[in-house]
Amino acid sequence: MDFFQSIIIAIIEGLTEYLPVSSTAHMIFASSYYGIQEDDFVKLFQVSIQFGAILAVVALYWKKFFDFSRLGFYIKLACAVVPALILGYIFDDMIDSALGDPIPIAIVLIVGGIILLFVENFFTTPQIHKEEDITIKKAVTIGFWQCLAMMPGTSRSAASIIGGMQQKLTRETAAEFSFFLAVPTMAAVTVYSVFVKTYHQTGLKGYELLLQSNDNIKMFIVGNILAFAVSIIAIKGFIGVIKKYGFKPWGWYRIIVGAVLLAYFTTYK
Repeated sequence: MDFFQSIIIAIIEGLTEYLPVSSTAHMIFASSYYGIQEDDFVKLFQVSIQFGAILAVVALYWKKFFDFSRLGFYIKLACAVVPALILGYIFDDMIDSALGDPIPIAIVLIVGGIILLFVENFFTTPQIHKEEDITIKKAVTIGFWQCLAMMPGTSRSAASIIGGMQQKLTRETAAEFSFFLAVPTMAAVTVYSVFVKTYHQTGLKGYELLLQSNDNIKMFIVGNILAFAVSIIAIKGFIGVIKKYGFKPWGWYRIIVGAVLLAYFTTYK
């Protein structure tokens, strides 16, 4: 992966991480287009730049994240992230194998898009309008919904937002809780990928891949900065869109992009 490719992937991460369109799918499509998807450092990079996206949420909602008098907020997030930690560890190898084939991911994008077109028809009586009213039980349930995103192309954001709406949250509250839940979830994934996981192709851990060259370190730093800056813009824009239009624009986007990519990779792979 060269520096230009790393910039493109980082921008894609920032734009799509908090949207219900699957950032993983978009990064895989980009890296597959460039022919670099099988490289261990690329796989690490795609996960590690989530750190910048995490900081974007913390920066935008800093009053909530640093209000230590609200212990319940931290307890809910801690409980909600447990299902993803356990199932993600168990199915790590299976997830890795799924990341290598863009065709099934494109199909999942299309199916998820169809679901988003009709999702609001199923959840028409929201009762929870603010995070304070989310119980621990509801938070854990949303955490299990988030685990659906372990299939690349599903979208962690889409799964947790739909889970929130199923638990009677308004779409805006479900979206915000999805942002909050992303912080411990992606922080855990990033730490695991950088310090614990051994990558099959090279047999190296993530930090060893980072330290292989100065270019790798530079791409990591610049990638996180870009992901942070672009994520802030994307989060603000997303909240505005769902307030005005709901989820249908994202549903159509997923269907169109999924169909184009399915046709491309079916033809040229």
